Amino acid sequence: MELFYAYKADGELCHLDPEESNHCVRVLRHRAGDSIEVIDGEGTLYHCILADDSAKGASARVVSSEPGFGAHPYRLTVGCCPTKNNERFEWFVEKATELGIDKIVPIIGDRSERKVYKTDRARRIALSATKQSLKARIPEIAEPVSVRSFIDSDAVDGLKLIAYCFEDEAHPRISIREALQSFEGTEITVLIGPEGDFSDVEARSAIGRGYKPVHLGQSRLRTETAAVTAVEAVYLHFM
Repeated sequence: MELFYAYKADGELCHLDPEESNHCVRVLRHRAGDSIEVIDGEGTLYHCILADDSAKGASARVVSSEPGFGAHPYRLTVGCCPTKNNERFEWFVEKATELGIDKIVPIIGDRSERKVYKTDRARRIALSATKQSLKARIPEIAEPVSVRSFIDSDAVDGLKLIAYCFEDEAHPRISIREALQSFEGTEITVLIGPEGDFSDVEARSAIGRGYKPVHLGQSRLRTETAAVTAVEAVYLHFM
């Protein structure tokens, strides 16, 4: 199945932007009258007939729709520190989208090597991975915030986990699998630190705000590997 993304869908017509239109008409050679599948990025798949085969602004008439196409039974937010190498963080965005994630927040920590992160390319990667993995909802790529701002946010609900490397006798870590097994809800937030891990102040601040300390196994993982491992743990738990 080849999916196209509509920047505007009103239930009757789906409108493709120039990039999607070019791919549909010039690359794949679709013409007016062809059947195509279009997603709105909000969770709905539209079965359509191509009405206007302009390579600069194609549109398609909706025949039927499937709300919740490719959806998962949980809501997952991952706050992850961008890596020094941009490509590693972008790899995480791609793989997390393929597995199933709702929101990715680049968080800047005390020990982050990268203090600035631009989200434009990550959003394009998330769109591509959404279509490739046959989903209709594109995960939100939020603008960067500091770790402390994210921890202090009142918008975070449900199960809150922070993965870090150091041991704290007062707050022993459990495996992420154990944390998920003891949770009966569906709203999950996971924090993943930078290459140098979270600072003691950040970790204790998170625990004070209700985050449970977890580990991801015995191996020492790179930031992007840890983030994907956390996403996969949630995915497998609910599947």
